[in-house]
Amino acid sequence: MTDVNKLINDSIDVWTSAIKKRNSQGRGSSKKIELTGVKKLRELILELAVRGKLVPQDPKDEHASVLLEKIAEQKAQLIADKKIKKQKLLPKITKEETPFELPNGWGVARLGAIGVITSSSRVNKKDWQDKGVPFYRAREIVQLAKTGSAIDDLFISDSLFKKLSDEGISPDTNDIMITGVGTIGVPYIVKHDDKFYFKDASVLIFKNYFNFDADYLKLFCTSPYWNKTIHSKSMGTTVHTLTIVRANESILIVPPLAEQHRIVAKVDELMALCDQLEQQTDQSITAHKVLVKELLATLTATTINPNTNDVANIAETFQQNWQRIADHFDVLFTTEDSIEQLKQTILQLAVMGKLVPQNPSDEPASVLLEKIAQEKAQLIADKKIKKQKPLPAIKDEEKPFELPSNWEFSRIVDASLFTEYGTSQKAFEGADGVPVLKMGDIQSGKVLHGGQKVVPLSIDDLPNLFLEYGDVLYNRTNSAELVGKTGMFEGDSGSYTFASYLIRIRCHFESITPQYLTLSMNTPVFRRTQIDPHVKQQCGQANVNGTLMKSMIVSVPPLPEQHRIVAKVDELMALCDQLKARLADAQTTQLHLADAVVTNALETNT
Repeated sequence: MTDVNKLINDSIDVWTSAIKKRNSQGRGSSKKIELTGVKKLRELILELAVRGKLVPQDPKDEHASVLLEKIAEQKAQLIADKKIKKQKLLPKITKEETPFELPNGWGVARLGAIGVITSSSRVNKKDWQDKGVPFYRAREIVQLAKTGSAIDDLFISDSLFKKLSDEGISPDTNDIMITGVGTIGVPYIVKHDDKFYFKDASVLIFKNYFNFDADYLKLFCTSPYWNKTIHSKSMGTTVHTLTIVRANESILIVPPLAEQHRIVAKVDELMALCDQLEQQTDQSITAHKVLVKELLATLTATTINPNTNDVANIAETFQQNWQRIADHFDVLFTTEDSIEQLKQTILQLAVMGKLVPQNPSDEPASVLLEKIAQEKAQLIADKKIKKQKPLPAIKDEEKPFELPSNWEFSRIVDASLFTEYGTSQKAFEGADGVPVLKMGDIQSGKVLHGGQKVVPLSIDDLPNLFLEYGDVLYNRTNSAELVGKTGMFEGDSGSYTFASYLIRIRCHFESITPQYLTLSMNTPVFRRTQIDPHVKQQCGQANVNGTLMKSMIVSVPPLPEQHRIVAKVDELMALCDQLKARLADAQTTQLHLADAVVTNALETNT
């Protein structure tokens, strides 16, 4: 007999450390984190329960075969009394079908032998309405099973419900509803105050005419054994289905009635412990996330006292804050979220002048901006670009943070040679033509090449809209989270063009490097202060247009410092990626360890 309480306590680190990313939120999760260890522990508890390894057997308990014989006699009597219909004879259970060695006093039965499994009468779509008696499909039964309530979207009239109940089948207390399509096999015990009808084929009903322990049956129908069995034989190529025939023929493991009660009580007790583990782990993850966020915020929130302009003091404070983080680095950066926060902080420190030391001999940024203005004036004189109306000077209240000496704030229009929209020409699949970059091709500050649709070389937009190495592409249209994505084109000049929902920013390499500008436009502070306040929804998508983009503000360091910043960011991002890789390896090890503990527990006393 497996001592599950000891198993939980002895392997507590395994259950709470085995964590992985998940695609959606749900029970036992912290944001998009799945507490896989606790999930496996829950599955182990249920599997031990239906194998007879969770609670001790009592030789004085009435054998399960006696319970099954009583149910068979009651069923025969109801058939004789014409209260239920005679069913098709279920096949005998072969020795090969018994999934594992059963404890003394236990038995097996076809699920259809201990009740009646059927479905509802057909309800036509024309009978659906917006009020009345709830009409549930599989999705609503899943909601009921998980949360105890469902969103009532469909209804039928009270009169139709009464007619269907009188003439056919309706849910009664302690019946079991079982989903038949999609997420199949999910059980829900009908409560005494439930009143609903259900869709035929989508939901099956186990009519509990013989008062089989509904709690044990629900427990069994949530066990890994049950789920594995029904899915291995599930029909349907794209949607899993559980038919009435297959449900009737499913094998049920039957303990003595008294042991069923003990099993249910023990599972309830252990699931409550799992709830506590989940809650404590979730709280720990949340607290860790907040701690990392607040400590990293101390690095970017420090400002110069305008009354004293005490740069030395702020440098000392920054160093103290950083040392506090460095002293506990191995404890702080142990999750994907914390490493991602570190990456974002690195970017933000970079554009604030806090990542690399300043060199007083570097040519100041104000001179660089003057060079850009002179180059633009020449391009206008040469009629290569149009003269634009100047934007207002940057006010103090617009500046998102303090800058080091020799740095400047600049609007993007003044920090670049020109900006322009891409081609509106419709692209097509083909090998002959010019590839057109689209918004999905900008990922993590990079522009992805390959697989793009093309436009003819002969269109009027070209060759003016050919991209050159170092062009920065800004995505003006996307979801609210992704609008404003920016990436630098690193392909061969003259090999690609770009679509109209992207905006090209051409840099003056001798003044502002495209690598630095791309980095700057991908920082959290840029999104928070320059993009998010301007997001507008148009035709179901967010949009921050070119006019707004030109007025956005970036910090401009001296040119040599730009190069030092980009090199340092690349170095630190590579280190962060190494941290992530080691973390992924450690998480994989924890998951394998959890699997090993589960396997060992199931094999114990086999």
